[in-house]
Amino acid sequence: MMLFFCCPASAADRLIPITDDRGVTVEVPVTPQSVAAVSYLAVDVGLALGVAPRHFAVTYMTKGRNPDFLLGLTREMKLLGQRAKPNLELVSEAKPDLIVAMKRYTIGNAASYEAIAPYLAYNMERYDESFREVSALARIFGQPERGEALNASFKRHLADYVAKAPKNVHPRFAIMWGGDTPFAFHTENTAASIVAALGGDNIVGPMTHGERFGMEMSLEAMLEKDPEVIFIYDSGPDRPQENNPIWSQLSAVQNGRVHYVGDQWVETNGPIAREVVLREAAHFLYPGTFPAVNVRAEAAKIIPAALQK
Repeated sequence: MMLFFCCPASAADRLIPITDDRGVTVEVPVTPQSVAAVSYLAVDVGLALGVAPRHFAVTYMTKGRNPDFLLGLTREMKLLGQRAKPNLELVSEAKPDLIVAMKRYTIGNAASYEAIAPYLAYNMERYDESFREVSALARIFGQPERGEALNASFKRHLADYVAKAPKNVHPRFAIMWGGDTPFAFHTENTAASIVAALGGDNIVGPMTHGERFGMEMSLEAMLEKDPEVIFIYDSGPDRPQENNPIWSQLSAVQNGRVHYVGDQWVETNGPIAREVVLREAAHFLYPGTFPAVNVRAEAAKIIPAALQK
């Protein structure tokens, strides 16, 4: 269903209360005319619901790249800087009716964001948060039933893939940002949860004692765990971990099972990203069982045709 914003929302009768991950309840406009998104989550949900790209301003993960899992539609949006360092001046210039932001990158400037527009801060990191975030944003975009349907369909698709995956096979894996000391994701992270649900064994393990969603992991420590499949966020041509002689000793490297993956593996909490990651993960874990994935083709199944220009 295509969602059109044909006229301004009335602040008097078009506000709903939404509680974000700060525990703050914010009165936000239904079907906002302009959304500033610090991370791709709001854009991911909006495009899945048929919200036109012109209604968004957005941060980027890697400069100059318009993600395939969003069909490159971010090229039509005003940019607000890199997601870890959003430009408040650009956010203000976008004149948003609503700001939907990654909590850890914006909480320190919450008052400044709140002075611009109603501000929602979400963690956008964990699998159990994804469904709540999609539901809340679908309510804001005026399509709560569609949001619930997107959540339900993903759970069905995951169950279908799990049923078809080889049994008693648990490839050791790691999902990480590259670097001299890589940063690897705990199992609660959304992408890692999907891979683990398919039967993968995350070498980093679960979060403990209130840890972050991931941790630095030296290549020496990684070699002790020796992942059979490695997923690395492809942030550009610099791959310093490959210069370490330990890298070539890893089973995943020796067997050609290192996969440089796109933005959806870091920004996984939206309905488009998590569907794409599910299909990619299934293929990378079990290439003999599941086919290779065309990211844009999978995204095109979810984003309404009217937006695919």
